[in-house]
Amino acid sequence: MIRHLISAVAVLAFMAPAMSVAQQVAEDPYLWLENVEGDDALEWVREQNTRSLAELEADPRFDEMYQEALAVLTSDARLPLGDLHGPYVYNFWVDETHVRGVWRRIKVDAYKSGETNWETVLDFDKLAEAEGENWIHGDIVCLNPAYRHCMVEMSYGGKDAAVWREFDTQTKTFPENGFFLPEAKSSLSWVDKDTLLVGTDMGAGSLTDSGYARTIRVVERGKDLSDAEIWFEGEKTDVWVQSIAEQVNGETYLFAVRGKTFFESERFVATSIDGEKKKIGMPLNADFYGVYKGRQPSPLAIYLLREDYEGDERKFFSGSLVGVDLKSGEVSEIMRASKNQSIENVGIGENEIFVQYLDDVSGKAARLQPRRSVGGWQKIQIKLPENGVINLVSVGEDEAILSFESMNHPSTLYYASGRNDLDKITQMPAFYDAQNVVVEQRFATSADGAKVPYYIMGLKDVLEQGDAPTIQYGYGGFLVPILPVYYEDPSRPQHGALAGSMWVKRGGVLVLSNIRGGSEYGPDWHQAALKENRQRAFDDFIAVAEDLIESGVTNPEKLGAIGRSNGGLLMGAMLTQRPDLFAAMDIGVPLLDMKRYNKLLAGASWMGEYGNPDIEEEWSYISQYSPYQKIIADQPYPKVLFYTSTKDDRVHPGHARKAAAKLDALGYDFYYYENIEGGHGGTANQDQLAHRTALEYVYFAKMLMGTQ
Repeated sequence: MIRHLISAVAVLAFMAPAMSVAQQVAEDPYLWLENVEGDDALEWVREQNTRSLAELEADPRFDEMYQEALAVLTSDARLPLGDLHGPYVYNFWVDETHVRGVWRRIKVDAYKSGETNWETVLDFDKLAEAEGENWIHGDIVCLNPAYRHCMVEMSYGGKDAAVWREFDTQTKTFPENGFFLPEAKSSLSWVDKDTLLVGTDMGAGSLTDSGYARTIRVVERGKDLSDAEIWFEGEKTDVWVQSIAEQVNGETYLFAVRGKTFFESERFVATSIDGEKKKIGMPLNADFYGVYKGRQPSPLAIYLLREDYEGDERKFFSGSLVGVDLKSGEVSEIMRASKNQSIENVGIGENEIFVQYLDDVSGKAARLQPRRSVGGWQKIQIKLPENGVINLVSVGEDEAILSFESMNHPSTLYYASGRNDLDKITQMPAFYDAQNVVVEQRFATSADGAKVPYYIMGLKDVLEQGDAPTIQYGYGGFLVPILPVYYEDPSRPQHGALAGSMWVKRGGVLVLSNIRGGSEYGPDWHQAALKENRQRAFDDFIAVAEDLIESGVTNPEKLGAIGRSNGGLLMGAMLTQRPDLFAAMDIGVPLLDMKRYNKLLAGASWMGEYGNPDIEEEWSYISQYSPYQKIIADQPYPKVLFYTSTKDDRVHPGHARKAAAKLDALGYDFYYYENIEGGHGGTANQDQLAHRTALEYVYFAKMLMGTQ
């Protein structure tokens, strides 16, 4: 106990608490587990890993599931999704040979014809070996339109904090005296080949309360970062400040973004480093997608509204795409989404704007063209397959790469050019036999009467028979829609390719819950579950579970639930509010201690979503659901699986650690797995992801299907 008290003191030493350290430790005896790299905390982690892995990996189904997951995640048959830049398509690729990944490119015409003669630009496996570093790739930011001068982000083990290094795509080298940013949570943009705008950790006073940059500085080639002058400065209470540089038709537009909350931002624009920064008079809750010039007399800043906006002469509605004239400030409507639609992504071409949107949670895409004679914009539907998920992969001058997929239909890649031209590039082969797999959309009624859609996937005879082992997935936050994809994001094991091969073929059923908090029906669907209304997201998930039981799909002894990050918070609420509904819960990289979440890593940046627990009025509603505080004795909790990552510098691993330790002290059994590397994704490479995915599915098999 003394050793743990010392660790807790170390955790709290940087704070100025309202109560003494001893009082805080008495209130929360597991604070010592917040000491991420502390010896005693890591000893506890290793003990839990050893105990849990010994049991889960010993299940005879584990090895087979691991091989199935690895085959999907490292298959060469995956679609080579790429970014259009000039004559090339650039792609990042991971397989059994390239565990860390290779950045590569191919000519557009060759890509369209399905050729595979990719040219390697940067091999991260060779780089890591040559430099003796555990490099995990991150973002890549290049100067348009030439796309020669690039900044490459690399982290040690997958953290959000990373180093940035300049890379030349022509010589395929890191220039000897190129730009370099040391490890930090940084953002940047190119002004020209010799100038960057950079937001990074510059020492005391340079970060916001959320741990992100508070200043944007002008970094010139050959000059030291410490000498860079401040170009824009925000407040300490802001979430972040960032820069965006748009090169359009030979002109450069520099944007300073002041993130006042996670969703609300002020934006300022200038046409040069020394030019006046003019505030753009748009609502704070709006998403900026870039600058469109086309044949307009002046450029338009393209925004997606997340709230209604009263212009000078008309009202613009939440969920609409609008353009702001950067010279006059005049606002015009480009596309208005109906109540059952949600614009999800926007790509700006030279003369057209491409949009990806949902219509009753079904994917659609269109190209928008300005009407020269009568004004306004013409919407031309892109004729892709129906009843699935459409992804706007990349937009070039007036061309786009798009994909279509559904949970039982492998991803297909298309190239759209010209007014009605649509070429099929390639289709991913099936990772499982979907011949008898049924995917249906159903609706449940939530506690307040709202109709909540959900997708259900299973073998036809399994669904007809009913009473099936079922996994229900949910997220419900941050405008993230949960869509019936086949492969789009394989880090989430609820998607079709992995679920089909690892769960459905074994007689299991998968359910995707489109609960409030996401963007399935636009901004209103998200805002309905913000802050004091968070319980609506939980009620929606409960409504879907009850509908599954009432309709005979499953029963509480065979129903499991899965969620990660914000979805991990959802799982914590289900554990403490309705444990009677679930026989298993997979709780990944979760938020659980909502009393302290804003003091841990990036937590303060999410107060726009959850509220501020340090304000008594806001803690009064957060406390009604905060899972960590709600864990008590003598409850019918299922044996849960927690997983997290020591290197997660976004959601603190202390959330999962402390909840597990509290359950342990109260006499509940649980599984726990903490990867020592991997960042917020929980893994650092595809092999680790396959291992964790197998752990998750074998857990559900043990809990819902019984021993083998």
